[in-house]
Amino acid sequence: MHRRQFLRGVAGSIGLASIGAAGAHPGPYRPLGKVPITNAKEAVPDENGEVAYVAATDGFATVDVRVPSDPQLLAERRDLLSDRETGPLRLIQDAKVEGDRLALVGPANPLEGDVLQGLVVYDVSDPTDPQQIGFYETSYPIHNCDIDDGVVYLTANDGETNSLVAVDAGDGEVTELGQWSLLDRDESWREVAGPLRTLHDVRVRDDRAYLAYWDAGTYILDVSDSADPAFVSRIGGRPRGELAEISGEEGRNAVIGLPGNAHYATTDESGDLLGINREAWAVDGDGGPGGVELWDVSDETAPEQLAAIEAPASSDPSIGGTWTTSHNFDIVGDRLFTSWYQGGVKIHDISDPANPEELAWWRDPDEAAFWTAKLATEKFFVASSMGRRANGKGALYAFPNHAGEQKDPPALTTTATGTETADETTVETTITTETTTTTQQAALDEDEETTEANASGDAPGFGAPAAVAALLGAGAWRTFRQK
Repeated sequence: MHRRQFLRGVAGSIGLASIGAAGAHPGPYRPLGKVPITNAKEAVPDENGEVAYVAATDGFATVDVRVPSDPQLLAERRDLLSDRETGPLRLIQDAKVEGDRLALVGPANPLEGDVLQGLVVYDVSDPTDPQQIGFYETSYPIHNCDIDDGVVYLTANDGETNSLVAVDAGDGEVTELGQWSLLDRDESWREVAGPLRTLHDVRVRDDRAYLAYWDAGTYILDVSDSADPAFVSRIGGRPRGELAEISGEEGRNAVIGLPGNAHYATTDESGDLLGINREAWAVDGDGGPGGVELWDVSDETAPEQLAAIEAPASSDPSIGGTWTTSHNFDIVGDRLFTSWYQGGVKIHDISDPANPEELAWWRDPDEAAFWTAKLATEKFFVASSMGRRANGKGALYAFPNHAGEQKDPPALTTTATGTETADETTVETTITTETTTTTQQAALDEDEETTEANASGDAPGFGAPAAVAALLGAGAWRTFRQK
């Protein structure tokens, strides 16, 4: 069954209401609807904004979101590849969809023992009955991926090269096409500890790949030939020589806190506006949480920072406190959709990207920790929550795409263990719009500071749990895993 046939067939059974209802949502700003999904992580809508695909740690779910006030679970698959000797595939935190192909990867972080690792591809032409059509086994964990024109791009964090790997998955026969790593650019990056140069995420569009390389910064590659990616530009990041000297306690702090921690990067449709976020926590009371930066990359060899959006303030921004650091986001047209874990979700008007304007903010820190926010249609966006206190109570939410204020918004004072802090004051957020003092030069030596962001907006982060496990030790890693 083809996708269009499915949608026509299901419309009658659901009693399809007008999607325009999202634009007419009355009263205070609030979710249009939600559906529970155990251990939800990343969520991505299809190109028509009709079906959302949700990575769910030990599997995935497909959700009909054509009526955002009443999202419907279509299919759920758990314990993927459990028939394999080292299966099932575990810690599936990322999913990407293109046409009728769904890519899922795992485990997101290194696991002890002989475990299954790789990319699994599904045919979702009928989202009520996804069919596995391919599997590509790897020797490394895969935190994130992207798919473009049938090519899946993987974050191959083996601790040594931490490469971008491109594989052809167009016909279900998954074969490797090419690789690229910082070591291809400069072999001396090998002197920097692997966790500090983790390839956390990749976004591909219009022959460009945007690589978030944690403390090493954000890299832009030309992937018009996916078998031979080529360096275009580097944005931000700490000097290689400085990173090479980091070890021990300083290394543990560097992975968690600012500066650094390029977590995710994506552009608007034109490719001229780039967003980069930093996932960060406070260390010894300083730094964090991380925010989102907006960059003019119309000249890719000379990017200029336009603005920095700060994270919602937290009464305890440490790794054990209330998480309000930036996580995954989306840029479409003149809107920026952001997720902030317990800090909720936001919409910004970025028609003037040098002066972002907050339009809406919703949070429920006791129940929801938002992983992502992605526009589905012009009327609404979807946002996945991984739940709270390791309770497995994840969900997919739908929110209206319009300005508004939440009624009686809760204070961001709940800690990681669910206890309340003394400060019950509702927090506010601010936006800084200072531009950088220098611009990025593609030919700069890799040992130079590539771009100096303003202090208040340079909020790096922690989005590489594997790095935390390596540098922070088991106690902090358990805290992270319980979030």
